[in-house]
Amino acid sequence: VQLQASGGGLVQPGGSLRLSCTASGFTADYYAIGWFRQVPGMGREAVSCMRVYDGSTYYADSVKGRFTLFRDNDKNTVYLQMNSLKPEDTAVYYCAAGRPILSAISRPSMYYHWGQGTLVTVSS
Repeated sequence: VQLQASGGGLVQPGGSLRLSCTASGFTADYYAIGWFRQVPGMGREAVSCMRVYDGSTYYADSVKGRFTLFRDNDKNTVYLQMNSLKPEDTAVYYCAAGRPILSAISRPSMYYHWGQGTLVTVSS
């Protein structure tokens, strides 16, 4: 079981990035896939999560209207489209897979497969 995260980089404020999370060794259809981010000295916070099997989706208030989570079934990949990026979006972003109950969809402890992080830096 492996999750491969990619797509991070340096972008100016107001710019866009698309992160990819590709699953191998399991079918994402039966899991929730979440994107979390972490800055030094802080805990890991949920950005956006989707229970792929029923489509339930969560967005953090700080990213609503700017970020969109969507999937490509053929590629077993979940994408996080990030628009109107702000300096406060700077963090290491991780994708993870789990089977959370709906009320806990944003809780990192509900996810048990984690990919490596990808760094997103928003700076002019």
